Amino acid sequence: MTIKIIKNRSDIGAGTRGSDLGIDAIEIAAINQNNDFFHRHLFVDVETHNETIYNKNNNNFAKRIEHVVEQCQRVSATVKATIEAGFFPIVLSGDHSSALGTISGIKAAAPDKRLGVIWIDAHADLHSPFTSPSGNIHGMPLAAALWEDNLECKINEPGTTTELHWENMKKIGTPTQKIQAQDLIYFGLRDFESAEAAIIERNKIKSYKVEEVRIRGIDNCAKKALMRLQDCDQIYISFDVDSMDCDHVSAGTGTPVPIGFFAEEIIQLFDGLLLSEKICCVEFTEVNPLLDNKGNLMAETAFQVLDHIAQKM
Repeated sequence: MTIKIIKNRSDIGAGTRGSDLGIDAIEIAAINQNNDFFHRHLFVDVETHNETIYNKNNNNFAKRIEHVVEQCQRVSATVKATIEAGFFPIVLSGDHSSALGTISGIKAAAPDKRLGVIWIDAHADLHSPFTSPSGNIHGMPLAAALWEDNLECKINEPGTTTELHWENMKKIGTPTQKIQAQDLIYFGLRDFESAEAAIIERNKIKSYKVEEVRIRGIDNCAKKALMRLQDCDQIYISFDVDSMDCDHVSAGTGTPVPIGFFAEEIIQLFDGLLLSEKICCVEFTEVNPLLDNKGNLMAETAFQVLDHIAQKM
């Protein structure tokens, strides 16, 4: 299947500016390696409005949610159109909030197909406006996809306007729940709050910790993950670069966390997961060159993974 790159330079769902520059940093990494990757593949740019980050914030428990909803709608429409045109979408995003748009677009293109999600990330991203301690929506995409308000762990009173935007966010693409909790698998999860842990425990969501993957073997864990999703019709992989070890690789991401995967392990994990013919979309997210303590190493590493998996398709 022919790859089409979807470039979404939006960072309005993050707590720190700079991930909107992540795609450009990845492209610079390719140029510096004399690699014509971005000339070899078709691409589409998603319209953004990052300037809204300077507007007054009226939703402290879901910051700029009205604009994130709009951005996710744009991403959803672009992903849907890309799939319907027969392409394999590789989404390059700024912050992780737009993954809700990607998931919604996949679901909108095939509403009757059961979608599995493999979330390679240090964070659970299972907060809602009712539970988020920061109000940053890049920590909420999976809760929106699961239609999970998690009112049992409520600490916030978001207010009518924010709750309305949250409901609209959950209904992007299709007016239904996008995924089932049993069809979600984490790799690299190690930094999350008690409200998110409650959802994981309540729904018995599978999470492969870094140490578990190293002990049991990457190929074995990838195989078991695919077996766990065997009843799904298609599978989406979301790769947040903070799943990698910030000390060994780079701190060039909004929320770096130590004791993560190495680049070589991520590549091997992708090799195992891409053996499945059900993989329908891959997303790269949260590269922030403004925070990189090693030049442009995070983007260079992300491009190393991107170029490798593209050759596998």
